[in-house]
This record gives sequence, structure tokens and C-alpha cells, in this order.
Amino acid sequence: MTSDPSSNGSQPPNPNRKRNWRERICRLLGSEPETKEQLIGLLQDAECRALLDRDALGMIEGVLQVSDLRVGDIMIPRAEMVGIRRDNPLDRILEIAVESAHSRFPVTGEDKGEVVGILLAKDLLAYCTESTRRSPFNIRDHIRSAVFVPESKRLNVLLKEFRASRNHMAIVVDEYGTASGLVTIEDVLEQIVGDIEDEHDHDEGAFVFKRGKNEYSVKARTSVEDFNDYFHSQLQAGEFDTIGGLVVNSLGHVPVRGERAELGGFRFTVMSADSRRVHLLSVKPLQADPSDTARYR
Repeated sequence: MTSDPSSNGSQPPNPNRKRNWRERICRLLGSEPETKEQLIGLLQDAECRALLDRDALGMIEGVLQVSDLRVGDIMIPRAEMVGIRRDNPLDRILEIAVESAHSRFPVTGEDKGEVVGILLAKDLLAYCTESTRRSPFNIRDHIRSAVFVPESKRLNVLLKEFRASRNHMAIVVDEYGTASGLVTIEDVLEQIVGDIEDEHDHDEGAFVFKRGKNEYSVKARTSVEDFNDYFHSQLQAGEFDTIGGLVVNSLGHVPVRGERAELGGFRFTVMSADSRRVHLLSVKPLQADPSDTARYR
């Protein structure tokens, strides 16, 4: 008797599935786009005709942009990492875990650029009461292997690897193999669905990240006041509260990735945006003396 593949819940792969979906989208849009720009234009037109809602359009645009972004564009730089030293005592480790409220921590050697593994906060729960803390604690018993990725890796590839390996964090390394930052699956997903805020985000306030000498990544929702405090600048907010609002107003339209604007001695380059708003900006101070970057934090 020939078995029915559907009887056990499994389905044979359908090589026509991708083509069928492509045909359905083309029928929905009324034509077949030849470039990514044409596709986005058709999708935006579909949204205007109420064939797509705004949230769906924003996520589709985010998916299309993820393949253009690299890990180095969104990573949390080493200076901003909350890590645990391999030789930290248990009391100090618990203190860091409670203060940061993070679920995962890179474990480093004497140098912060030497990451030896990952420690999960849940593995510390057994040492949080007086009765259980009588057991000897050795951090080496709890360190898990870290995943290392280069700054140049594309986000769509990293997301696929995250899904396959079930890892939620990767350590970003430079060309010399030294840790230059970290990236989480949440950081990647935020490029698709927008900022994912949890109950601790209002305490972190990490909106500006130094990517290299004289180059920074800034979340578009960073307030003008916070931007000025960080860079000791004097940008005028006017009727706009955020840096993203200032850039959009300067250009006169919601920009696409790669568009630039110069404001108050800074060059802003759009790194991530959809049809509704800007998400991430690259910032370079325009100054004659590069050594002046020392005044920035």
C-alpha cells in the first residue's frame, strides 16, 4: 500500500511554491517589477489602494532592506557591551545581572576584546538564595560556547543562522579576531518590525553607538536634546523632537537608504527606513581636525 505523505503531518517540498507566491504578488500588484525600487514603488501604490495595510508594508520594506545591511551597521559596540569577566566573584556577577536585567552576557578574559563564551542569566538562578548558594560556584561550569561573526556578514544571512542554530546572540569580531561588539536576534528583527521595547528599555537609553573613528550609528528616534548632550552640539529642534524628524524635514520627504543630509556640522546618512519613517542613521561630524573626535564620548 502506498502511504499518504499527508497522513503523518509532513508534506513533500513543492518546487512551484515560490513561483506561485511570486505570481500571486504580481497579480495583486498588476505588473512584474524588474528592480527592488520598482517593487517598493508598487507595494507603496498597493498600500495607497488599501491592498496592504501600513504595518504590512513597513515590514515588507524592512525585509527587503535587511539584505543590504551588515552586522557592523547595527551591532552594539564593545564599549557599550555589558559583560562579565571570567574572574568575577559570584556576588559581582549577580550584581551585574540584576542591574542590567539582560538575559545573556559575554564572558571575557582580562581584555574586553577576548570573549571566551556566553553566560545565561537563568543559569544563575540556582545561586540566588542562601540555601542554594552553599554549592560551590565555578563560572567555567556554566559558560556556553559563543558564536562569532564578522562585521561584514549580511543581516539576512545572520538571521537564517540564528534560526538554524537557535542562538540569540553573536559576538562580532574585526579582521584581527578581536571582539568589536555583539548583535542579538532582536537587533535583526527590529530592522524588520521596528523597535521592540520591553520593560527595561526605558532605563537603557542607548541611542548612539560609536562604530569607528569619526563615525557613529544613531537611532532616528533619538531626541535632539540627547543628541546634543552626546556630541556637545547645538542642533535646533524647532518643531521636531527627534533626529529622524530633523533629517526628514531637511530632505523634504521620507528618505530611502543611502540618502544624505548635512545639518549643524554633521553628515547624516540613512541606513534603514521604510515608507513611513527613518529607523537608523549613520552620523559623521564634519570637522577639519579629526583629533577633535576625542571630545565625543
